[in-house]
Amino acid sequence: MTQEIKQERKLSIELSSEGARGIKFDKAENSASKYLDKKYLRKEKANLPQIAEFETIRHFTKLSRLNFSIDTHFYPLGSCTMKYNPKSYDMLSALQGFTNLHPLAPDIACQGTLETLYEFEQMLKEITGLHSFTMQPAAGAHGEWTGVLMAQAYHKKNGETRTEIIVPDTAHGTNPASASMGGFSVKTIKSAKDGRLDVASLKEAISKNTALVMLTVPNTVGLFEKDILEIADIIHDAGSLFYLDGANFNALIGNVKPADFGADIMHLNLHKTFAAPHGGGGPGSGVVGVCEKLESFLPVPRIVKEGEIYKLNYNYPNTIGRVKGFHGNIGVILRSYFYLKQHDVDGLKEIAENAIINANYLKEKLKKYFPVYFDYICMHECVLTIDKEKFNGVKTLDIAKRLLDYGYYAPTIYFPLIVPEALMIEPTETEGKKDLDGFIDAMIKIHAEIMDNPDLVKGAPYTMPVKRIDEVSAARNPNMCWSAN
Repeated sequence: MTQEIKQERKLSIELSSEGARGIKFDKAENSASKYLDKKYLRKEKANLPQIAEFETIRHFTKLSRLNFSIDTHFYPLGSCTMKYNPKSYDMLSALQGFTNLHPLAPDIACQGTLETLYEFEQMLKEITGLHSFTMQPAAGAHGEWTGVLMAQAYHKKNGETRTEIIVPDTAHGTNPASASMGGFSVKTIKSAKDGRLDVASLKEAISKNTALVMLTVPNTVGLFEKDILEIADIIHDAGSLFYLDGANFNALIGNVKPADFGADIMHLNLHKTFAAPHGGGGPGSGVVGVCEKLESFLPVPRIVKEGEIYKLNYNYPNTIGRVKGFHGNIGVILRSYFYLKQHDVDGLKEIAENAIINANYLKEKLKKYFPVYFDYICMHECVLTIDKEKFNGVKTLDIAKRLLDYGYYAPTIYFPLIVPEALMIEPTETEGKKDLDGFIDAMIKIHAEIMDNPDLVKGAPYTMPVKRIDEVSAARNPNMCWSAN
């Protein structure tokens, strides 16, 4: 048996060597004391790492190879739509005409960017059927909050004070938080036995006090709401507004227009459905579209076209005002603009259909080993579960950790909350059959391990730089120093 060789990994400060550097600057003619008051000067030399450029590159490249990412691994993170993002969009969004533009430049000096944002809004209107969009919200939850504020302003304009928002238990977790931040109380309604919204429960819960019903379509168990037209009628008959959480729009794009089934307000996560590097905390974009009667409540400024000139228009008396400085996360918006310019309607339809096919392929191949909680034809993601008693005490978390040893990032686990021991898998359309089959094979091997040697799975991972940790202690007492153990 060969002895395991452990590679020593150090922090950059531990690699420091006196005098090492990547760039050599000429000695300054004057010291900082000539320009700054003494109280702003350091008493001691800053303890910064001194490393040669080549060593710096190697250090951070090695660290990056310890991570899982969409560029290196199959990344089936349910609800997050971790699809591949073409690198050409990164190059285009980095063109100097975009990146060198000052956000306070006058309209006439930024016609190219304004034209791009204007055209992007027209494309979003076409694929959703909605009347108008704002680009300001920085992410999905920010878009939800923006929609909540517009609903509040709309009812107030109509002389009503509505205080409740209805959120199904299959909605994204940010929905109730956004409603609460908007000053509303949240009324949760349970799903029916088939995992879809229970229409009878909605009828019972909705009232003249309901400002908004927030519905995730497809919902978080990966199912389309088959009664959506009836649901929209119930909402509108009560004088309420229908908010559609569009985080899962990747399953619908090119197939349906949300406005056609009654959506009044909808946000789109550009970093999910379209194209922008996703993960690591952002940036994202949560553009919000509305029906015609809500246009005047959108944040300002809005981009309008007068002749051949694009201008920022602040003249919307019902507006909720700004929700973000300047005009949104432009770099993300640009990447999504290029994405839509590259695909026609048939291409977008194919994207959604391939995402649906991939999810159903995984579901059918794995359900013999890991039960499907709601076993219907799913949309873009499927939700598996386990019975801990039948699985020799192995938990979903153990399976997720063991997948890392097989070279696969884990699916979303323990969400949605209505599914016990949930494994929420979203393969996206950009994964080919070979990668799907590799993931399926790994899951089947893990199932065999669970049956034959469950302790092996319970102790995973074994190949990662950091082994199994006490997650509660790690959250409460984080250790920010590197440890090889």
